[in-house]
Amino acid sequence: MLEPVVDEDGAPFWEYAARGELRVQGCAGCGELRFPPRPCCPHCQSFGSEWRPMSGHGRIWSFVVPHPPLLPAYAALAPRYNVAVVELTDAPRIRLVGNVVASPGAPVDSLDPARLRIGAPVRVVFDDGLPRWVLERS
Repeated sequence: MLEPVVDEDGAPFWEYAARGELRVQGCAGCGELRFPPRPCCPHCQSFGSEWRPMSGHGRIWSFVVPHPPLLPAYAALAPRYNVAVVELTDAPRIRLVGNVVASPGAPVDSLDPARLRIGAPVRVVFDDGLPRWVLERS
């Protein structure tokens, strides 16, 4: 499976994720949240930042079920795995990419893609420091 490429700006995101926390970088100057993490605020150009905890709730903004898979490591999983863009409830302009799985710790191909819907509520779970998503009952 793919591993995240950790750079200096994004390292805190992955450190929090390894502890089971979803946090987003915010500007210490103007307060705007930003993702992906970067050194300078695009709104006020401040270099000050802080990492704010998020509730971990969101909704599916978009998703795809790859046919055929583009990466050989995923060939055996297709067409059962998904890649979703999740809009965070507490920060609607922040969208994270990940997989929706059947339950915490389940493999990326564990959820029947027919269950995915745009707007479906989800919550974050962590699997070896990687944020994944599970469907919430609405």
